Amino acid sequence: MGLFDQDKWEEIFFALKKNKLRTFFTAFGVFWGIFMLIIMLGSGKGLRNGAMQGMGDLATNAMFVWTQQTTVPYKGFPRGRRYNFDNDDTKALLDNISEIEHLAPRLQVFGGQDNNNVVRGERTAAFTIQGDYPAYNLIDPSNIEQGRFINELDIRNKRKNIVIGIRVYDEMFEKDENPIGKNIRIQGVYFKVVGVFSSKKNDRQAEEENSEIVMPFTTMQRTYNFGNRVGWYSITAKKGHKASVVLAEVKELLKTRHSIAPADDRAVGSFNLEEEFRKMTSLFVGIDALVWIVGIGTLLAGVIGVSNIMLIVVKERTKEIGIQRALGATPFQIKSQIVIEAVFLTTLAGYVGLALGVGMLELISTILLQSGASSGMFNHPEVDFNKAILALTILVLAGALAGLIPAQRAVQLKPIDALRDE
Repeated sequence: MGLFDQDKWEEIFFALKKNKLRTFFTAFGVFWGIFMLIIMLGSGKGLRNGAMQGMGDLATNAMFVWTQQTTVPYKGFPRGRRYNFDNDDTKALLDNISEIEHLAPRLQVFGGQDNNNVVRGERTAAFTIQGDYPAYNLIDPSNIEQGRFINELDIRNKRKNIVIGIRVYDEMFEKDENPIGKNIRIQGVYFKVVGVFSSKKNDRQAEEENSEIVMPFTTMQRTYNFGNRVGWYSITAKKGHKASVVLAEVKELLKTRHSIAPADDRAVGSFNLEEEFRKMTSLFVGIDALVWIVGIGTLLAGVIGVSNIMLIVVKERTKEIGIQRALGATPFQIKSQIVIEAVFLTTLAGYVGLALGVGMLELISTILLQSGASSGMFNHPEVDFNKAILALTILVLAGALAGLIPAQRAVQLKPIDALRDE
């Protein structure tokens, strides 16, 4: 009596059909367990995808540094002193801290409702102007839809070139009009468009970035009379170096250069994305672990139900088992039939639960995409193929274990006692 013995499978199907309601509810417990596991895994991935999309391709080891008022008197300077970073700080950082991979000084000028700072023909609008180095697009990349980003020649020659966000293009140009090489007037000065970009992020942050105009950092210093002032720094650490260590070196150097007390922790503002990213990653690892614990617990509850039902089935088929034993059936053959029956029931119910779970996630993903809600903190819920296979493998093994106890109970029956069972 092998695995593919037709008589064996006919017996299994007959036993399952004999009490359809009981079979249904037994299978439903397993189905529901794996269905919920898949839904929870997919939801966890949806949260992760939303959080990752919210960051775009922003370097996860990035850090940002800006000036704040001093809080400690030092070298004759009073507390509450304001100061600015400058071009000499940029050079000092690059010369003294070799662990820095990318360093991008930045400046920013806001446009407002009462300050329509951008003009093209009869069109006027208010947009935020960013002064950047090419390195910034390596730290926080954007999609270059047309043309190019700011380059080193733009910086060196203080060129009047700009890269505009996709929303700026929509408002200042006709549909399908080629903007490259065209001029836009900003604060009375004409600039040539060399590129169009779009944000890789989502929601409000993407909307804000798409409404920005980027010009060479050195050009902005001259256009807006900033002198050699730097607004703030975006920095990434080289591979193999912790951002927290590099950030500490950066702050120490800047404090020294601007006569700030070493103990003044508030004078140099900073944000370490690497640390926040690590916390977020740990959070999602914790969510995944919780999902597996709850999901497998639910799954085992269904499998235990299968085991209990199989015990009842063995009791109902006591006489039948006695006849098989009397006709020469070995204990292995008796056990294998019970185990195969349990595995078949759990695998079938599990596969249906897996398929419906994946289908439900695809439906949710489609609805979110069509409604535009996928751009939020929940985006494209899905289950990794490997995790789905792992869940199904666990289910098959659990089904085999569920059948072992009833199978052992079956082979312990003596043929003579089984035949006398009423």
